[in-house]
Amino acid sequence: MQYTILITIDVEDWFQVENFRPWIPFDTWNQRELRVEQNTHRLLNLFDSVGSAGKLEAIGQKANRIKSYEARMLEGSEDFKLPSLPASQLQAEKDELSAMSYQLNNNGQRATDNRQKKVQATFFVLGWLAERLPHLVREIHSRGHEVASHGDSHRVCNQQSTAELKKDLIDSKKKLEDIIGSAVNGYRAPNFSIDNDILKLIEDCGYGYDSSYNSFTLHGRYGRISLNGHIKKGIAHQIADNFFELPISNLIMKGRTLPLGGGGYFRLMPYRFFRLGVHLILKKDGAYVFYIHPWEIDPDQPVVKKAPARFKFRHYSNLSKSLDKLIKFIDSFSNCQFITCSQYLSKFA
Repeated sequence: MQYTILITIDVEDWFQVENFRPWIPFDTWNQRELRVEQNTHRLLNLFDSVGSAGKLEAIGQKANRIKSYEARMLEGSEDFKLPSLPASQLQAEKDELSAMSYQLNNNGQRATDNRQKKVQATFFVLGWLAERLPHLVREIHSRGHEVASHGDSHRVCNQQSTAELKKDLIDSKKKLEDIIGSAVNGYRAPNFSIDNDILKLIEDCGYGYDSSYNSFTLHGRYGRISLNGHIKKGIAHQIADNFFELPISNLIMKGRTLPLGGGGYFRLMPYRFFRLGVHLILKKDGAYVFYIHPWEIDPDQPVVKKAPARFKFRHYSNLSKSLDKLIKFIDSFSNCQFITCSQYLSKFA
């Protein structure tokens, strides 16, 4: 049996997280530095490298290209023309080279096996960002990944009126569909803030699935839903004929829920423990849902100095290690298939 891993990315920027909202209100977002594009490119390059990396020739060519780029920048050559985003592009090239080299060194020729395909992931994109970076949304789609909705303005669902939330759900879906020219099926609530009434509203707004339920109860913002009575298909719960709930994966041990789904828990948890937990989930369920944010691989992002120490600890801990940890995670489970949420759910249609 081949296990399935669903990597999901909540595409939001460093200043849009709920913990920082009191110090970075919505009406100041346009004044903030956008870093999500370069960080999303780093993830896209990593996911692409899984299926095509490993050949010494390709690694050598990329390394030489980076060296040449850096040398000409240092020399200040007059005939060297900088691309539109030189620093971010250079960093993306370096990250891809690192991923390629890591896989070759740790897997021998396994990474060159044509049977190994690249990671296909689901990107839950914030509508506010899609408006400003439509080319990024199109690139996610063109590179074979699923584009889904993370709402429009990252407002917590259960703090909105029904009319406000309905507009948020419809507007974000339409923005994304207009950009990529195809249907958007999935939704993830900011801060996993759902309940059964919100779940019904998501269905009514035309989505095919929601992936917002996180069963870890010790986080105050996470919503609660009842899945009793619904048919379970794989790790998904069929809520209606054409609507599913696809929960974040957690580990249940001795009646307690351990947060194994990703995010800050992934950054803070020792990797050996995390890997063991994922193995246990896969052995029990056959599939695993993981989530991460682009800002979580960005140690150079601005620091919100006025935020309390506990919020800064949650947000900034181990940012410099998370990309390497993600590479190690993908490599550790290279025998699994990495597919999108919609691809997984299509098995039960």
